[in-house]
Order: sequence, then structure tokens, then C-alpha cells
Amino acid sequence: MQMLLEGMTAVVTGAGSGIGQASASAMAREGASVAILDSNEAAGRQTAGELTAQKFKAAFFSLNVTSEEQVRAAMAQVINKFGRIDILHNNAGIAIRHTVTEQDEQGWQTCMDVNLKGVFLCAKHVIPHMLDRGGSIINTASVTGIVGVRNRAAYSATKGAVVALTRNMALDYARHQIRVNCICPGFVRTPMAKALLEDPIKAKRLVDTHPLGRLGTPEDVANAVLFLASDLASWVTGHALVVDGGFSAGRPEEI
Repeated sequence: MQMLLEGMTAVVTGAGSGIGQASASAMAREGASVAILDSNEAAGRQTAGELTAQKFKAAFFSLNVTSEEQVRAAMAQVINKFGRIDILHNNAGIAIRHTVTEQDEQGWQTCMDVNLKGVFLCAKHVIPHMLDRGGSIINTASVTGIVGVRNRAAYSATKGAVVALTRNMALDYARHQIRVNCICPGFVRTPMAKALLEDPIKAKRLVDTHPLGRLGTPEDVANAVLFLASDLASWVTGHALVVDGGFSAGRPEEI
């Protein structure tokens, strides 16, 4: 049986841990050569090393997604290594938890730069390599980009913007057969969510907001990324795919 991504090259930002790591692993298992991009060199190299130890094609490239110079250089290095880019998973991101009045300007700007500017820059420097044969771009947004969640002003703003940017990119590049979608994960057990889960009472309350009765795993989200990256989703573009255990469907308790 032919693998879903055989012969393709996938670029994954923030691939050193969490959803990015799971997504890179899923795409490698389906035959893609995977470029592991992360600002955390140790984590990125570990991810790439684990994949190559399993005989998958993978390589690490250091990247701060907020720097256009670094993004341009990294994508050139990927092309030099693998010869093509077919898939981009814009996954690098940070989470900050404040209301507008509690949020300092520097933290707001940092969140905007990583979560939104990073998506823009990586797409800007990958799309030229897709124009001749098409491709798939998957941006990591969040359920907080489509429903309100308290104490996440800057984070929710960036993720809502990613959803809107996804739709516009889908329209702009459809004529080149470049599909652009985003995933909107709910609360997933990743290093980013660690602080939310340290208090057992709060952790249970968080789990109880999900009708399916559990938090997500990175693999849950990676499966959605794999679908959008592959030809199984060849007629899907401009879509925000929610992967949240029912969190955004409404209140799970009887009232």
C-alpha cells in the first residue's frame, strides 16, 4: 500500500515537542522527508535523531520564526537538503495567559510575533517553492481563536488572526493548487499546557469541559494535520478544522 505522503517533503515549525513533534512523526511514517524546525536546538535535534534512528528521512534546522532573515535562510537550506517543499505545518507558537489590562506591551508583541508573524514569514518563503506543483499549508490556530476563553487576550487574538489569514491565503493561492487550512486544537497534553494541569482540581475542571471526557493528545491533532497534508483532503481549502473533544460545541453539563 502506498503511503499517504510518499516522495513529499514536509516542513514543520515548532517540531521539537508537542503537536509539532507528533505531526512530524506522523508525516515521516507516511513517507515524507521531514524538516524539523525549532528555536530549541536540543529538542529539535532530538526529534530529528529519533526519526532518523527509525530509518525515516529527517533533518533539523535551527529557526526563530520571528526573523525573516532566518526564515529565508532555513527554507533555502531545506531546499538544498531535500530539493522541494510540498507541505508546510506552521506550528511554532507560545501561550500567554492575561486579560487586556494585565497584559504588558512586550508580552503582547512577542505573542504576535511568534504566533502570527511567524506564520506569515514561513508561508511567504515557502509558497514560491510550491507555485509550480501545488502544496498544502496547515497553520496551527486554536479553539480559542473561534470561541472565547478567559484570560487569553493576546493569545486568542493571534489565533483568531491565524484563522482569518488562513482563509485569505487559501483564496490567494488556490489557482496554484496550494491548499491552505488550519487546525484549531482544544486543550492538549503538551509542555505548553503543563502549568494548567499542575493543580489536580483545576485539571479535573478542565477535563470536564470536554464532552468526550479527556484532554487531547498531540497524536490526536497530528492525525488531523496528516489528513489536511495529504491528497485525502484534495478538495479542502480555507477550512478551520476543530480538534477539541467537543469543547467548542457548548456546555457539557446539564442545566
